[in-house]
Amino acid sequence: MEKKVITVTSPLLPSLDDFMPYLRDIWNRKWLTNNGHYHQELEKALCEYLKVPYISLFTNGTLPLICALQALRITGEVITTPYSFVATTHSLWWNGIKPVFVDIAPNTCNIDPDKIEAAITPKTTAIMPVHVYGKPCDTERIQRIADKYGLKVIYDAAHAFGVEVNGRSVLNTGDMSTLSFHATKVYNTIEGGALVCQDEKTKKRIDYLKNFGFAGETTIIAPGINGKMDEVRSASGLLNLKQVDVTIESRRQVAIKYRKALRNVEGISFMEDIPGVCHNYAYFPIFVDAEKYGMTRDELYFKMKEQHILGRRYFYPLISEFSTYRGLESAKPENLPIANRVADSVICLPMYYGLSDEDINRVIKSIQCNI
Repeated sequence: MEKKVITVTSPLLPSLDDFMPYLRDIWNRKWLTNNGHYHQELEKALCEYLKVPYISLFTNGTLPLICALQALRITGEVITTPYSFVATTHSLWWNGIKPVFVDIAPNTCNIDPDKIEAAITPKTTAIMPVHVYGKPCDTERIQRIADKYGLKVIYDAAHAFGVEVNGRSVLNTGDMSTLSFHATKVYNTIEGGALVCQDEKTKKRIDYLKNFGFAGETTIIAPGINGKMDEVRSASGLLNLKQVDVTIESRRQVAIKYRKALRNVEGISFMEDIPGVCHNYAYFPIFVDAEKYGMTRDELYFKMKEQHILGRRYFYPLISEFSTYRGLESAKPENLPIANRVADSVICLPMYYGLSDEDINRVIKSIQCNI
């Protein structure tokens, strides 16, 4: 009998029994989009849960990045990381902004603050860091650099739902933070995203921009786009919010089991929890030292795949390797040695709510059996 496939992730879903009353109410209201009842309720609930003052919902996690750059009128060059999902840099490209890549810190895989200052030019207007795998960036150091040079800071917090440092949400750092509520994330609205800001005036501008620029029935104040979340996804998000704490705890237990089993496997390393940080366990990346492990990352990845275990080489290749960006001076491999090394060694292991002990053990054995 063929073994079942263990996927790298699996979506958090509300029960159909709980969802049906919401759907019936939406059908009765006949208000499917355009800031409807459940949209408003979800924004309120997320503000409370995430401990943020203002949030604007979007139909996906890329549009908030695009709108944040528009709202802050960012131009010229933006310093960012090559170690992220392509949406981070694509949002810059779509706004006619040149990305400037700097290397990452090996312990967090986040943008290295030590590298930022040297990359600043007269054309630099902002920094766009990413909280990779939900591990918080060094926000204090980044903000000091931004303040010194008069730069804006927009955090791509797609992985960082619910992450806090010393009791404070990482979403309250910088000028704005964006979230992804894609089905693969810790918390999802099937597909969706959000933008967090710190004042009502900015919230209003964001809401104009995501609704074609409408500021009234006949008033357009900016060339906006259509980024609105509909009522069905908003209702799904409200239900998923009720079970996200249980989900995160389940993920934490998976991480504990992985760490215990893999700690003494030579050539395999992983990230530990950071003191003072409330983690969300969005991903569990391991890093393969081929010389010590006796097998390359790709050899292990494909061996796992043959055993119907689907890890993910996340993030490989680097954004700087894609055709759109590799011609940039900052994209040269010699400028990004750590990012290239990490990208060539990483595998994210299956991590999701409901991952069974049997499946966890299968994943572990597929890695341990090389000992």
